Amino acid sequence: MGDPKFSTRKYDTPSHPWQGERIAAENEIVKKHGLKNKTELWKVASLLRTFRQRARSLQAKIRYGDKQAEKERDEFIQRLDSLGIVSKDATLDDILSLDIEVLLTRRLQTLAYLKGLSNSPKQARQFIVHGHISVSGKKVTIPGYMVKRSEEETLQYLAYSPLADDLHPARPRDELSEERPSAQPAEAVAEAPAGPSEGIDPSKPTAPAPAPAPAPAPAPNAPATKEA
Repeated sequence: MGDPKFSTRKYDTPSHPWQGERIAAENEIVKKHGLKNKTELWKVASLLRTFRQRARSLQAKIRYGDKQAEKERDEFIQRLDSLGIVSKDATLDDILSLDIEVLLTRRLQTLAYLKGLSNSPKQARQFIVHGHISVSGKKVTIPGYMVKRSEEETLQYLAYSPLADDLHPARPRDELSEERPSAQPAEAVAEAPAGPSEGIDPSKPTAPAPAPAPAPAPAPNAPATKEA
C-alpha cells in the first residue's frame, strides 16, 4: 500500500535511459501535444500497455472456450468505445494495434485545441489549469482528463469565465474574425481610383484640356515727378 503521503507511481519509465531514437521520438510527441514533461507521456504509454495486456489475456482465455472471457471482452470493448478509443465493432486485434497517438488525442488538452478553444496546445493547457474549460457544465482542471465520447460535444468555455466573452483578446483569432465583420477603412475608400464617368467611352481618346490663359503683364512704373 505504501505511505499515504507518497502515492504509488502509476507509470513505468523506459527500460534504458539513453536511447537516441526513443528520446527524439518522445521529444516530438511532447512538442506536438504540448505536454508538460515526459512523465505525462509515460503515463499514457503505461495505460496503452495495460489495454494491450488485457486484450492478450482475453484472447488466450477465449481461445480455450471461456464463456466469461467473452462477456469481459464485450464489456472491455464497450468501455473503450465510450472513451472514443475504438469503435463498438472493434475486435481485440484492433486494440492490440492501437497507437499512443490515439490515446493522446482523447486528452482534454488536445481536444480543447482541436475544437478551436485555444491557439495552441500550450495555451489549451493554460486555460484548463486556470479553470476556464468545462466538460458537461463542470469545471475540469486536469489537462490529462480522458474525455468520453458522450462528453465531447459539451466541451466549451466555463459559463462564468472571462473567456466566455466573444471579444476576449485571448480567444483564437479565427473565432473573433467570424464574430466581427471586416469593414473597409475610410482611407482605402478615399484612395480608391475613380472609374470612368458615365456616357464616356474609355477606349476613345479624349480631347486635351484647354491651356490656362496667361496672366496679364504688370504695368510699367510711371516716371517720378520733381517738386517745384
